[in-house]
Amino acid sequence: MRHIGTVILWAMISAVVILVITLPINLQTQLVASIAVVTFMAVIKVLRAEGIWRLIALAFGTAVVLRYVYWRSTSTLPPLNQLENFIPGFLLYLAEMYSVMMLALSLFVVAMPLPPRKSRVAETGKLPSVDVFVPSYNEDIGLLANTLAAAKAMDYPPEKLTVWLLDDGGTEQKRNAAAVIEAQMAEARHRELQALCRDLNVNYLTRARNEHAKAGNMNNGMQHSTGELIAIFDADHAPARDFLRETVGYFADDQKLFLVQTPHFFLNPDPLERNLRTFETMPSENEMFYGIIQRGLDKWNASFFCGSAAVLRRTALNEAGGFSGLSITEDCETALALHSRGWNSVYVDKPLIAGLQPATFASFIGQRSRWAQGMMQILRFRFPLFKRGLTVPQRLCYMSSMLFWLFPFPRTIFLFAPLFYLFFDLEIFTASGGEFLGYTLAYMLVNLMMQNYLYGSFRWPWISELYEYVQSVHLLPAVVSVMLNPTKPTFKVTAKDESIAVARLSEISRPFFVIFAVLFIAFLMSIYRFYSEPYKADVTLVVGAWNLLNLLIAGCALGVVSERSERAASRRVTVKRRCTFVAGGLHHPATLENVSAHGARVQVFGLEAELATGVRGELRFTPYGSDHEEALPVDVRNVENQGSVVAVGCRFLPEEARHHSLVADLIFANSNQWSDFQVSRRYNPGLFRGSLWFLGVALYQTSRGLVYFARSFGGGKREAAP
Repeated sequence: MRHIGTVILWAMISAVVILVITLPINLQTQLVASIAVVTFMAVIKVLRAEGIWRLIALAFGTAVVLRYVYWRSTSTLPPLNQLENFIPGFLLYLAEMYSVMMLALSLFVVAMPLPPRKSRVAETGKLPSVDVFVPSYNEDIGLLANTLAAAKAMDYPPEKLTVWLLDDGGTEQKRNAAAVIEAQMAEARHRELQALCRDLNVNYLTRARNEHAKAGNMNNGMQHSTGELIAIFDADHAPARDFLRETVGYFADDQKLFLVQTPHFFLNPDPLERNLRTFETMPSENEMFYGIIQRGLDKWNASFFCGSAAVLRRTALNEAGGFSGLSITEDCETALALHSRGWNSVYVDKPLIAGLQPATFASFIGQRSRWAQGMMQILRFRFPLFKRGLTVPQRLCYMSSMLFWLFPFPRTIFLFAPLFYLFFDLEIFTASGGEFLGYTLAYMLVNLMMQNYLYGSFRWPWISELYEYVQSVHLLPAVVSVMLNPTKPTFKVTAKDESIAVARLSEISRPFFVIFAVLFIAFLMSIYRFYSEPYKADVTLVVGAWNLLNLLIAGCALGVVSERSERAASRRVTVKRRCTFVAGGLHHPATLENVSAHGARVQVFGLEAELATGVRGELRFTPYGSDHEEALPVDVRNVENQGSVVAVGCRFLPEEARHHSLVADLIFANSNQWSDFQVSRRYNPGLFRGSLWFLGVALYQTSRGLVYFARSFGGGKREAAP
């Protein structure tokens, strides 16, 4: 009876909603209703009302969106007998319906996400055995040394912790390749990594052939290991000391738990953050996923494996036949397989690893192409909506995650739709200027406000549009190719630890300048048509404003593809840690100000004699979990007298395995520094201030991109980072 009552209640609510949405009203009433809803949502936002008020505001916004969908579907499509108008008009309609569908899925996933889980520290007496897998292919030896040292230094009983380097760069296939130079390089790498692993007391493992990429590499690791749990870190993802302590305890609470996933935190900015200079002040792009969406997925037992920074149960993996390798995104595919078998997952919203992300725009696009193509493969081969064993919420969550990667199609349509009217006088959207204000503008405002409700402190206004645009230009052909041939894409390792010595245009920047030029010509055309055709002024004004918005985003993208110079991808991390600086046989009290993978800046007290660059010395400090000082060799790179203290820039000179462990301790041991840094960037500027900020950024980056473009033809010397 209770179930029947619930069904009747929902049926009644649905009937009322349909009645409101389809109610015939005049344009003036629609304008008043739209203004009232926008005002109501703004008041709730200003008062920072949460809980039920948040849901009420989202419900009102949803009503405006559905009202727009009804009007759009019944009143704005061009006549079918005018194919030149109907075809592009219908494509625009489909793009808008995709956006509405994704908004609906987003509301389902993150309208009320789980709060961050409380710390669940594992009980010392009941700790399971853990194998740590670090899959590798072509990464730098120093990068691997820091990751392996950090993994080995995790706070966990040594007898229950085994660290494995799974080297796919030194397989027998590569060492015996027909190309002699490549074979010799693989052989040299094989020997170097074996020596490194011996020094760090880490297990080295390779295999005969490079089959099934990363998934095959990890499945080979499973065949040679026996731990109850498997922790996985990418080669450039070094864990904090407390990673296992904060994650393995959840497995004792739920015997059907297969996954504990944690966020990916990055030390370096992505190309957009570096070229726009927003890394220190604005939340990173991935924080929306790891800070909100994964918590929303976790509410429905649908948070999924992200390839690294995770712990998995071996028995669950064995039941599914190991890591899935049908697609090139083995992580999400593996999670889908295990969720469908009734296993559970947990998401812990605390950064417990620090890694590197692509530094160049080309590498960034290469990484995103792999993600997009992999998700399309899973959608094609596994289709979560009809996947047996999944709950209805899990089906919707997985569909949301995969359908998101179709965004290049609607983003491209939104970009070029105004041009059909401005250049060819086609009417692909039959509405007056007044109707646009009453329906479309209200829908856009409400959509922006709902996005701000859901992601405000994690994603600022118009940043999603910028990220989608800069990816769409190159992801569109990648997604089309995998749709036409779903087995074609192969796994490609993302470049790590890159650097850009000289400021330059990205090698894949040309399409962005072509698109900007077309949109700018369209902008001039809109001005011309506004004055030459006054009887169409309202429509021209609306379409011209739409094109101007696209032009601002395209102009900002010119700054994104104008690569600023940077000496290295490794970022300096603020640490504030006591140490002793030793030089010339003298010991001086000092404070570590910041560190990177290659060196540190130290505030030295009582340094009376002048210190020359190139002098060898030591940094002596007490590692976490130890009770005695250890020495890390350094040489002096620069000296700055600051009155009572001297700031000394040092370069690390690791000579043995323990020195790599000390470097890892300085950079990665303390997980709280990552949380503190993230929190310092998280605030909501609001729609108005956020939009003004984006306008300023877009105008400046447009000019910067055009300067880079002019210099690329002038052949003159480029500045390091204008």
